[in-house]
Amino acid sequence: MNSTVMDTIVSRRSIRKYTEEPVTDGEITTILEAGRAAPSGLNNQPWRFLVVRAGDVRQQRLAEKTKYAHIVEQAPLCLCVFLDKSTMYNRTKDCQSIGACLQNMLLAAHDLGLGAVWLGEIINQEPEVTKALGLDEEALELMAVLAVGHPATKGSSSRQPLSDLLLEPFTTTPTEAS
Repeated sequence: MNSTVMDTIVSRRSIRKYTEEPVTDGEITTILEAGRAAPSGLNNQPWRFLVVRAGDVRQQRLAEKTKYAHIVEQAPLCLCVFLDKSTMYNRTKDCQSIGACLQNMLLAAHDLGLGAVWLGEIINQEPEVTKALGLDEEALELMAVLAVGHPATKGSSSRQPLSDLLLEPFTTTPTEAS
């Protein structure tokens, strides 16, 4: 196993406070490329991205549509991830693919030394958010917004023990069929 990948996965945390330092074009491209590399059913790649930088009028429109306005307003960057309805072939699989896309983007941001948080609550106001951003709510459905920036604080989190998450114990030694 590539321990670098596992280290990135295990050490990533949601970061909700950022410095004023901007996220560079190169960093944005790296994060978007990581999202683009996610798996999707039939390779339909149903995700579409909107980059909203600090100071963009759309940043305030996003903030007005979420109870986490304070995060959106002070983030140097918000990455909006949409489902392109014209590419959809199975809603569940396409939403799962976008989840993989978002996770890739979060891991890439962390690997770059940036902090990010997945804002999912904002989809409670979908399709009004899409419309407020000046996009076609018939063609696109907002799946999440990632707030991204240079961390002003460290994140923290705890995880349940694996044994509490297993529906039944598993054996680590394969048994041979008789």
